[in-house]
Amino acid sequence: MELITPEVGLIFWMTLSFGILVFILGKFAWPTILKALRNREKNIEEALQLAEKARQEMNQLMATNERLLNEAKQERDALLADARKLADIILEEARQRAHTEYDHILALARQAIKNEENAALINLKNQIGALSIEVAEKLLREKLSGEEKQNEYLQRLINEITLS
Repeated sequence: MELITPEVGLIFWMTLSFGILVFILGKFAWPTILKALRNREKNIEEALQLAEKARQEMNQLMATNERLLNEAKQERDALLADARKLADIILEEARQRAHTEYDHILALARQAIKNEENAALINLKNQIGALSIEVAEKLLREKLSGEEKQNEYLQRLINEITLS
């Protein structure tokens, strides 16, 4: 029953114990805890500032990447004779305006475009060659389907050779 109706002595000793505990915590624990909290707050603030700086740099990088990609597309469309000259000018301007990181990205983008263009040209040439052979084969089969047509064609070729 002492806890339900505490006596004056119990209240005095509990108050004294609580006061000593508050004094010890205030003297030793709270400054350390507050210092740790301030350090954590400082670290969080620095991290937020770094994140904002990184976001700004990323936005700037994205804008630069977009600009460099547009320049590369314009360069691809230029005449082959002027392409080398324009590439040197654009590279020099990019080196003067951008950081080393941006130069590396520009070089990679140009190489990828050139490789894709070469691959597309090779693919187009292969397709045109295959279609030409197929058309020629079909025309020759249709034209030379019978023995009489073959003899006529041979005679015409002989006549053309002798006339030339």
